[in-house]
Amino acid sequence: MTGRTAVLTGMGVVAPNGIGADDFWKATREGRSVLAPIDREGCDRYPVRVAGLVRGFDAASFVEERYLVQTDRFTHFAMAAAGLALDEAGLTVDDPFGIGVVTAAGSGGGAFGQRELQELWSRGPHHVGPYQSIAWFYAASTGQISIRGGFKGPCGVVASDEAGGLDALAHAARAIRRGTEAVVAGAAEAPIAPYSMVCQLGYPGLSTEERPERAYLPFAPDAPGFVPAEGGAMFVVESESAARARGARIRAQLAGHAATFTGAARWAESRAGLAHAVRGALAEARCAPDEIDVVFADALGVPEADRAEALALADALGDHSARVPVTAPKAGVGRAHCGAPVLDVAAAVLALENGLVPPTPNVTTSDLGLDLVTGFARSAELRTALVLSRGLMGSNAALVLRRTP
Repeated sequence: MTGRTAVLTGMGVVAPNGIGADDFWKATREGRSVLAPIDREGCDRYPVRVAGLVRGFDAASFVEERYLVQTDRFTHFAMAAAGLALDEAGLTVDDPFGIGVVTAAGSGGGAFGQRELQELWSRGPHHVGPYQSIAWFYAASTGQISIRGGFKGPCGVVASDEAGGLDALAHAARAIRRGTEAVVAGAAEAPIAPYSMVCQLGYPGLSTEERPERAYLPFAPDAPGFVPAEGGAMFVVESESAARARGARIRAQLAGHAATFTGAARWAESRAGLAHAVRGALAEARCAPDEIDVVFADALGVPEADRAEALALADALGDHSARVPVTAPKAGVGRAHCGAPVLDVAAAVLALENGLVPPTPNVTTSDLGLDLVTGFARSAELRTALVLSRGLMGSNAALVLRRTP
């Protein structure tokens, strides 16, 4: 390993509360909640009534027709976000083998797959398109982004639960340290379609509350569970030296990461696993617990899970856990599975840049001993952020971001 420092030089966001980093940050810092009743065709008979929906997204404005016809909405999001990130980074492809792609996905192309299977059942195999074989697949976004950009470097897909969003960035950072020129990394999901919704009904902790303002209240005493969402974010990851040499804007440093596994829905056990991940990320970042200036919490919205997260922070950060500002912007947009933690990374980068901790929408009280930011954004001197994620099947991850001079 070369020891090169990995930094973020481009960021693209497609979220329920905004498309593009500027709109996303405006809504996030204002604590705007966009959770709404699910109005997608075929989704009205299920007990999950509220979600975070990306509205006003015109895929054709971001993705060429030849890619649109062979991909699902989750890949449209990923390609759009990747395009925004690459445009911002101003990255040129001198050596296609020097640029890789890594994404994470949990739900895959459910809407595309359902449509083609319905054609199979109702009209026969001759009416199933050839892209059914690839559009539903978890690797579709990585493949299409690499094909579109001509990127032939190390590419991969992370299948590690919701925490895979953070793990994808860690994979990118490791590739940079090993000599890869740049990596496009992140995650995007589109699980709000009938087949995808049915697949989610078995998840413990899924909220069935019908009132959007009450459907997702992480860390609140009466938290009813979480609501699903679509969207995600993509980043351009480079070495700091290369970014500075070409005069690129460095948005943040990927300072440290660690991951653990504690088993599906074993929320009490996630305390130890998450704490271990935090300690590992701090160690890799060479960061003391009291140097963390803000925590972007996993915030499942299940009382047992929220308690375990609060205790994990106390275990890993000590007394500092009661003083450091903690926030969960996803309370206003929902949990976009693998896209959820990378949206938190985007929010954390913007918080570091603006010296502002965004609030946790809809939540007014918490009794878990955390300094939970609610109501309004809080001004603060921010240099280092900790982003946490847990998957519904038991993965845990922690990522340390550092603002660069």
